[in-house]
Amino acid sequence: MSAVGHTTIDHAHDDHGHHHKQTFITKYIFSTDHKMIAKQYLITGLLMGIIGITMSVLFRMQLAWPEEPFWIFEALLGKWAPGGVMSQEIYLALVTIHGTIMVFFVLTAGLSGTFSNLLIPLQIGARDMASGFLNMVSYWLFFLSSIIMLSSLFVEAGPASAGWTIYPPLSALPQAIGGSGLGMTLWLVSMAIFIASSLMGSLNYIVTVINLRTRGMSMTRLPLTIWAFFVTAIIGVVSFPVLLSAALMLIMDRSFGTSFFLSDIYIQGEVLAHQGGSPVLFEHLFWFLGHPEVYIVILPAMGIVSEVLATNSRKPIFGYRAMVASILAIAFLSTIVWGHHMFVSGMNPFLGSVFTFTTLLIAIPSAVKAFNWITTLWKGNLQMNPGMLFSIGFVSTFITGGLTGIILGDSTLDINVHDTYFVVAHFHLVMGISAIYGLLAGVYHWFPKMFGRMMNKNMGYIHFWITSIGAYGIFFPMHFIGMAGLPRRYYTNTTFPYFDDLADVNVLMTVFAIITAAVQIVFLYNFFSSIFFGKKATQNPWNSTTLEWTTPVEHIHGNWPGEIPAVYRWSYDYSKTNENGEYVIPGQDFVPQTVPLQKDEEELNH
Repeated sequence: MSAVGHTTIDHAHDDHGHHHKQTFITKYIFSTDHKMIAKQYLITGLLMGIIGITMSVLFRMQLAWPEEPFWIFEALLGKWAPGGVMSQEIYLALVTIHGTIMVFFVLTAGLSGTFSNLLIPLQIGARDMASGFLNMVSYWLFFLSSIIMLSSLFVEAGPASAGWTIYPPLSALPQAIGGSGLGMTLWLVSMAIFIASSLMGSLNYIVTVINLRTRGMSMTRLPLTIWAFFVTAIIGVVSFPVLLSAALMLIMDRSFGTSFFLSDIYIQGEVLAHQGGSPVLFEHLFWFLGHPEVYIVILPAMGIVSEVLATNSRKPIFGYRAMVASILAIAFLSTIVWGHHMFVSGMNPFLGSVFTFTTLLIAIPSAVKAFNWITTLWKGNLQMNPGMLFSIGFVSTFITGGLTGIILGDSTLDINVHDTYFVVAHFHLVMGISAIYGLLAGVYHWFPKMFGRMMNKNMGYIHFWITSIGAYGIFFPMHFIGMAGLPRRYYTNTTFPYFDDLADVNVLMTVFAIITAAVQIVFLYNFFSSIFFGKKATQNPWNSTTLEWTTPVEHIHGNWPGEIPAVYRWSYDYSKTNENGEYVIPGQDFVPQTVPLQKDEEELNH
């Protein structure tokens, strides 16, 4: 099937390369080349990440030193910080937009948008995505949604302030608070466009993986990165339309007088005309996307980490089939656990016990992956470059954050710490920090493929160690203040004497947050300077086995100058020896997928 499909596509791309001279605009702006679109996603995601991290530093300063004036507040927030003192309204807005930007615009688009685009055609042996035009439209819709989300920061009444989960009635009543007005409308419009972008991208990824694999590239020879991107795209197609429907119904409640999510509302003694709706319905719709969204973010990071660990351990990935099975199990179970976010919503206790069971069940495939990563590292010839360090950091934070998920997944235990900083700590470790580590591991590992140059290794080490210590310094103490009962999203806790003893912990976490944010400048300098001045990369700098390292260093539209190479073996033939105990290729501890099996050689694929 794939061989037939490629015949026409190869000629089409060859013709394209020979007969159409590209201008600056067609090459760098309205490009249909998956490699250029991947760079556009990555750089846009990094810029959004700078904004999201800056917001987090601002509200952490507010939590550590409440009511203290800071010139930076007045400089960045203007009328929302008169005299350098942050107002309550902008605090809620910063928390809301920070969460939205990081979850959707950095982690979802930064991981899937960047690495699915870069790696799917290169690792399966395709000239490009199934639809280059759809790919381009997908990026520009993402860019447009980013601009609309950022523009909400500049409206007079302020941006959305209902938390990144935008629960009604706060988000459904424009008159509720300032941030429920135009800022909330812009949030909803931005997310509707973002979902359209994600769906276009996901459909493209699915079709490309199914139809455009090169000769010999069976599903069991796919790298785990491709399995992760493929399954992530399927989850996105299943769950993102549910959030779109919720957003559209919320727009109708806000603007057209419907009552999907509103019932018996009073504002300042005035009885509103809404009746019959239920805000809990919105919670169900939101979390039906919201929990698969966690895996839309974390699965690509898992795929990247699997690839980087195997390459830099110089060992085959342990339990390839089990890893694929766990990806599929996670994808299925992720759609039936959303209720564990709603244990305190008045849910029937029996239903709560069902969601507890499915939540604890999803820990099994997650644990399989963690054990297999550790076993891959065991007795490996470890190459400790920055990509490898961030991959090991991912395994650490994923396990640490996952353990607290067992507590939050149990309905009786969750009630005690629900909506406290314990939840913030869990969420940021298992999803935020872990996913960012996966993103950074991917950037360090595939930077030579994206830009033809190497990043500075020493700056990478500085970046990793300070980020790693800082991340635990921020989020580990949060578990303890959460267990002490400190609620999240409060502008200040000074009115509660019970929490006075926790003030120093907030200061400590904020100091770590400022240091961790500052060291990202080292990464940004390393990234952008290496694009222009980094050491030139060789074709296969990490001695990897997968197909992307068989393409020329100089990018061409179509990836391979001649025929697309055929595949003869699985993706992880590292340190493979023959019956005499010698490497399959003498003096080389890796065998590319394009090398035919030797006489009497078995394909492992275990």
